[in-house]
Amino acid sequence: MNCRDCSAIEPVEDEGEIRFRPCTFVIASALRASGVEFTAGKNTGEIPYTSREALFELLKLLAILQEQADTHLKLCISGKSGRLTAERWVSLEQLEIRFANDNLISIISNHDFTSHMQPIVNFTEEIVGFELLLRPLPEGSAFQPYELFEIARQTGFHSFLDRAARISAIETSAKLLPRGIKRFVNFLPSSIYNPNFCLTHTFEAIERLDQDPEDFVFEVVETEKISNMDHLQAIFTEYRRQGMRVALDDVGAGYSTVEVMSSLKPDYVKIDRNLISYCDQDNHKQRTIKDIISRAGSFGASVLAEGIERREEFQYCREIGIELAQGYLFGKPEDKPPAHFGFSA
Repeated sequence: MNCRDCSAIEPVEDEGEIRFRPCTFVIASALRASGVEFTAGKNTGEIPYTSREALFELLKLLAILQEQADTHLKLCISGKSGRLTAERWVSLEQLEIRFANDNLISIISNHDFTSHMQPIVNFTEEIVGFELLLRPLPEGSAFQPYELFEIARQTGFHSFLDRAARISAIETSAKLLPRGIKRFVNFLPSSIYNPNFCLTHTFEAIERLDQDPEDFVFEVVETEKISNMDHLQAIFTEYRRQGMRVALDDVGAGYSTVEVMSSLKPDYVKIDRNLISYCDQDNHKQRTIKDIISRAGSFGASVLAEGIERREEFQYCREIGIELAQGYLFGKPEDKPPAHFGFSA
């Protein structure tokens, strides 16, 4: 089951054709004047190319014509092999970014990444869960997770990467964690167009690996601007309908405001690390944190303090009633759980 945005990323072959739209009179006339052979259909043109160099020259020409015609072209490139599984129409700008970042696109396309896990503890310092985080393969190409997701967003591959990252997290947790340990998995709301359809692969992976849905918590990542609250609520509803829980990340900073939290009513509220840092010494931070705890308590959410690095921060958060904690004080993201907690692959 694949939609266009989640379908496999096909390689750009050395021989094939470019389809473009709109094929306006101005653009068609300019192509003929340039000596380019093409076939014109209803609002769509097709131009064959016989080498990668020829493809790049055609893209440069189309960029010039796009500007001259004051329009925005969409393109679909298909190779001679005919392996295209789904039509993916992209802008010239997206193609330019793709070709300029071949290495990162290859990492995304080939799933050349893995998931590491960072401990989440309760306030007896017992591990009760892990957040699964995308990382490079041990012998693979290096990348920064944020950079990978940003290139995916700019090239239109963010749905593909987001789904692949969720599956990687589920598979890693199934291999390394026992039942009863919570697994926090990030997701991008903008990558999920229709929750009933786009999340099917996630639910199928959990079922295929014989995992307990109640062990999974899906959290909105910090980089995602929440522009459509109804859409995000629909995603939350679908996760919960399948027996899973949902979390809002970085509450108190950026887009994850206290008002957004109160509107969405997630099962877990993760307080932003910048609020937690030196919170034991900052009265303003303390007031904000207590407000978050109070509001989260009004709808029964569990509160987690992120980014704890100092024992004093941990002690303060425990004293005011925060239930869960995460940060370098308890462990960095690693490729397996800490051995002294008795987990094994």
